Amino acid sequence: MDISYDMFIETEVPKDELIISRTDLNGIITYANETFARISGYTSEDLIGKPHSVLRHPDMPSRVFKELWETIKAGKTWSGYVKNLRKDRGFYWVYAEVSGVYKNGKLIEYKSMRGFVPKDKRIQMQKLYDKIRLEDKEKVREISYISFDVYYKIVTKAKQENIEPSKWLEKLIKSI
Repeated sequence: MDISYDMFIETEVPKDELIISRTDLNGIITYANETFARISGYTSEDLIGKPHSVLRHPDMPSRVFKELWETIKAGKTWSGYVKNLRKDRGFYWVYAEVSGVYKNGKLIEYKSMRGFVPKDKRIQMQKLYDKIRLEDKEKVREISYISFDVYYKIVTKAKQENIEPSKWLEKLIKSI
């Protein structure tokens, strides 16, 4: 069981800065500005050549990305709120606008401009995305506090079976 809580560390995108990136038609990053690199915890060189999905936070519903891809493949601009995963496993929220880049009328790549999201909107979107993941039967997060004795027993049993504590809990639930 991971008790480092590093996934709870939030980085706020500054109000006066834009995160800009471009990808090829398959979502592979071809350009990342310095703000993108700094906020994500990567270098621009680290990001280029990687799929944009490397930043996908597990709290993001699959439905959102399905809608994004359907929209931009149809030649339209998609806009919405995205929770991204930092290299250090922290996170940051952005308001994103994603659209095609055309040359001589032919789609050649996608561009994305992302910016600041106010705290109240981040909370609203987290609740909405939690609800969507639950409706879609995707992984759902639950934060709870258990006694040390219970925690110790779970970790001990998992170590005895040489599996992660979360996997041991899943196994226990299936046996009920």
